[in-house]
Amino acid sequence: MFTDLSRRSLLRSSSAVFGSALRGCLLLQLDQQPAESSPPRPIRLSLNENPYGPSPDVVEALQRESSSLSRYADSAAAQRLTEQIAMYERVPVDQVVLGEILGLIGLYLGSQGGPGGEFIYSTPGYLALIEAAARVGGVGVPVPLNEQYQNDLAALRKKVNERTRAIYLVNPHNPAGTVNENEEFKQFLRECSRHTVAIVDEAYLEYTADFVSRSAVSLVREGANVMVFRTFDKIHALAGLPIGYGLAPPALVNALRKQGAGDAESLGRLNIAAASAALRDTAQVERTRKAVAHEREIWLSVLQDLKLEHTATQANFVFFDAGVPQKKLAAAMLRQRIDIGRAHPPYDNWARITIGLPEDNLRAQAALRDALRVSGPKA
Repeated sequence: MFTDLSRRSLLRSSSAVFGSALRGCLLLQLDQQPAESSPPRPIRLSLNENPYGPSPDVVEALQRESSSLSRYADSAAAQRLTEQIAMYERVPVDQVVLGEILGLIGLYLGSQGGPGGEFIYSTPGYLALIEAAARVGGVGVPVPLNEQYQNDLAALRKKVNERTRAIYLVNPHNPAGTVNENEEFKQFLRECSRHTVAIVDEAYLEYTADFVSRSAVSLVREGANVMVFRTFDKIHALAGLPIGYGLAPPALVNALRKQGAGDAESLGRLNIAAASAALRDTAQVERTRKAVAHEREIWLSVLQDLKLEHTATQANFVFFDAGVPQKKLAAAMLRQRIDIGRAHPPYDNWARITIGLPEDNLRAQAALRDALRVSGPKA
């Protein structure tokens, strides 16, 4: 009996050991099997955001303000930022108005003198001002870009008449990224501003190496009927706390303030603090400009290698003729989790891609090559 029990116990024990060993081998084999790869992280290259992020000074400023989130921004803070911008831009304080004000400008100018006022602009383009004017009876007058994909100054000049309420131009242009020759552009603004206000959106100008000399703010200093708009959303990387400012003749600034522009409560406590800190850190702007310029050259080299017609962009994005509908290219890129956004009619085969971080650009460039290889761009 003892022998039989011992034998059975031994068999059970051996089976348990063997089973345990087998399970261990199976688990080891499972561990050695290649795991299913997770999808690559999504990349957004569609809104011309600055992936390098804001100045560390901005982060510190926001941390200081975190204990005051229950408080509204006060007019003193807005006034200090206004004075800071005035000193930075070398204009009087009464020529500075705070805020992302393009829509407000369109509403104000569109409502002056009744419906039917004309707003001349380049197409395709950024239309916040034009669309706002249209809501109060303004009429947009689109002018195609010239052969160099720049604002066509000669054609724009011909559109000015007694019904013109404003000329609105983006320099560098969006989505082309091109800049007009400096002196020619400023002479155009001088001439046209004798007939109507000329508004220059310089959202991307700080990405150019010579932005200080290119800025139309020099005409504001001269007393011309010119308004310059700047934003902290782009090179200062404050798209999540949007804030900008306008530089204009005192009468226009005063009129916009009466419409609510620059109201501290509407601007927000964090936005004001972030903008002030960002403006002080000129070194961060310079680092971002150089990093983007380096990546832009690589992008242009890739487009050249792919034999794709492209613009001479000086902004933080590239614009090129893909040889296939942009929607088709965007869908192919999106399958690789890279968002390049929408088309810009009438350039339906052209794509605009924001310049991202180096590793994101490499992925996007590889995805572009793959997409065009499948789609078959024009020769």
